[in-house]
Amino acid sequence: MTVIELIERCSARLDEAGVSFGHGTTNAFDEAAWLVLWAMKQPLDALEDLAESTVPAAAQQRALDLVDQRIATRRPAAYLMGEAWLQGVPFTVDERVIVPRSLIAECLADGTIDAWLNDRTRQVLDLCTGNGSLAVLAAMAWPDVQVTGADLSTDALAVAALNVQRHELTDRITLVQGDGLAAVAGQRFDLILCNPPYVNAESMAALPPEYRAEPEMALSGNLSGGTDGMDFIRPLLAQAAAHMTDDAVLVLEIGHERPFFEAAFPRLEAVWLPTSAGDDQVLLLTRAALEAAR
Repeated sequence: MTVIELIERCSARLDEAGVSFGHGTTNAFDEAAWLVLWAMKQPLDALEDLAESTVPAAAQQRALDLVDQRIATRRPAAYLMGEAWLQGVPFTVDERVIVPRSLIAECLADGTIDAWLNDRTRQVLDLCTGNGSLAVLAAMAWPDVQVTGADLSTDALAVAALNVQRHELTDRITLVQGDGLAAVAGQRFDLILCNPPYVNAESMAALPPEYRAEPEMALSGNLSGGTDGMDFIRPLLAQAAAHMTDDAVLVLEIGHERPFFEAAFPRLEAVWLPTSAGDDQVLLLTRAALEAAR
């Protein structure tokens, strides 16, 4: 059986089983390709070159077993393989962290944020760092900065440490534990990146099993008793200016929650950044805008 034939077979099985996507892939074919190439110990960009190659019997069985697990458990494929890719960079993942998929990664890779930075940009905070992927990508994008990755979860920080070590960035990325900005009390930053828990209560209740397999605290923005998904974001925006240098900006991801965000912060002047998912999921806030809206 060739690689493309095995991928098509696995894709059909995933489609028939009705699994949900969104953890690095958006459709059955791409997910099947990921599983098959992983089973063959080949890079994710190797499909074009390997499409007509014969899959060794052992690798074929590994791929079929992975598909069986994917269907039976409804766990994201990244958890089954222990790895996810973001902007072409591999990251270690497991059930202690959500699968990295932040759209902020696109803004780092394509230089969208660069226009808001200057030659004094030296200190970057990745708040709610999870597995550390944005911290790593920020360090890669700007070789002259120091990055702090902060998270409430000690489990998530343990995974982040693996990725900081994996990409040999221990001299430039510091990981700290704490609740929101309390983790960096007394510190100021030139740039704050934050992909926080923001899913509203109604959407949380409707999530498919693949998302339920992820840590709730990394997804739900209602853990303080709200329903609009803004429980983490309200204190963040109230406190952020005190942790920002004069020219600093805050880049915040809110996914599909723009209506709830604008209802919660009607006076806040935001700059919406373009991403592959649209122009309404990642926003940029200046220190001045945050102070004006207080």
